[in-house]
Amino acid sequence: MPDPITFTSASARLGLPFLFTAQAQKEFTVNEALARLDALLHLAVEGTADAPPAAPVDGEAWLVGDTPTDEWTGHAGEIACRQAGNWLFQPPLAGMRVYDKSAGQQALFDDGWSRASDIALPSGGATQDSEARTAIAGLVAALVATGILA
Repeated sequence: MPDPITFTSASARLGLPFLFTAQAQKEFTVNEALARLDALLHLAVEGTADAPPAAPVDGEAWLVGDTPTDEWTGHAGEIACRQAGNWLFQPPLAGMRVYDKSAGQQALFDDGWSRASDIALPSGGATQDSEARTAIAGLVAALVATGILA
């Protein structure tokens, strides 16, 4: 006979709370799970900061810096999402991507947040091929337009 499945109180990847039989006030558990999904699906952050903004708005998210203060103390490197007047914190997972509004580009988490470096357009050289330069400039423009480069 196979081993019975053992459930924890939250999902393994995002820590979404589970419902249990005869659980009191299930609406709190469901609402927390929905708030986390709302915050993390197609995530765009305002930027990176060590302190929460003075007048946070529900729905905004931030990458918490290395030396957090105030309500963010103890959450270095996590994602802070404002929901229903409270901060929800999510530790980032390898492969997680966010769009950083302040930088105008995507960030990828893999043992820390990283962003693509700027690429210089071609210049100089003994022989110049205007068609090749135009193609390269087009590629760089496409990377900027998609948020991969700033």
